[in-house]
Amino acid sequence: MKRKKQKIVTIGGGSGQFALLSGLRDLKGIDITAIVSMVDSGGSTGRLRDELGILPPGDILKCVLALSPQRDIFRTLLLKRYTGNGRLNGHNAGNMLLTMLAEYTRSFATGVNALSEILDAHGTILPVTVDKATLVAHLTDGSRIYGQKAIDIPRETQREKIQDIYLVPHHHDRVSVYPPVIEVINSADFILIGPGDLFTSIIPNLLVPGVKEAIRETNAIIFYIVNIMTKYGETDTFKGYDFVRNIEEYIGRSIDGMIYNTMKPTQEILEQYREQKAEFVEIDDNEKLWKNRKIYSSDLLSLAGGIVRHDSKKLASLISDIISSYKR
Repeated sequence: MKRKKQKIVTIGGGSGQFALLSGLRDLKGIDITAIVSMVDSGGSTGRLRDELGILPPGDILKCVLALSPQRDIFRTLLLKRYTGNGRLNGHNAGNMLLTMLAEYTRSFATGVNALSEILDAHGTILPVTVDKATLVAHLTDGSRIYGQKAIDIPRETQREKIQDIYLVPHHHDRVSVYPPVIEVINSADFILIGPGDLFTSIIPNLLVPGVKEAIRETNAIIFYIVNIMTKYGETDTFKGYDFVRNIEEYIGRSIDGMIYNTMKPTQEILEQYREQKAEFVEIDDNEKLWKNRKIYSSDLLSLAGGIVRHDSKKLASLISDIISSYKR
């Protein structure tokens, strides 16, 4: 009798979700669906969004690349940026291709499906919404910052902490969830939230009406993958539990467990990150904090290129062990 595939849903955006999906792609016996944030406003993505009024293609493109069996080749080709003085300057080929497919099909979601088919992606990629919206951060001093890019990269040497974050729709009274997102959350066996910037990559998914409600009602086992480093202007001084607490506030329920990297980067790398006001995320040892939440910890570190990130293979291996430990 053929064994049923485990349905894995990831929620996130940016390079964190790319690293996660790059590892999950090679696991056997799973069916992957990635739910992706739609508020990216930086770089080529931001320019296409402003000039053409389209949904941001960048994070979606990374997910499709991550799930492609020819990831390395396509990544080299599609992330290569145009140079010169024309309007194409700074854009990458992948963003332009996805934009063209979305415009030609008159549907961003259909364009994503077409790109996934072209690159033979081993999984499904879903935008969390197909409505255009701007991410807004409300700071503790009462000021507001508009746009994912501005929130993500503070301009001041010191900035008040983020007190709340919300979406402002462009053309409707509210942002609506893309319906297939609810369906996959309802039918998931496991949901993996993160890794990624907490307020600009992860939580924007949870702000879309219907998403957190579906997560509260699902029978899926939910894990949060904790970031390796803090992020200036977002998660200064955060420890492991601070990340979990924030996620649980937005989804309105406890997670079942957290996945945490135990390996510290070299002192030289840590010093470089301190210049960016970023610190290694420590886990709190107080067992009373964690209650029934399980903690899965291991060396998940990659320092390739001098950048701290999750190692795709190490992360996928741990997740595979976790999935195997559950009898569904």
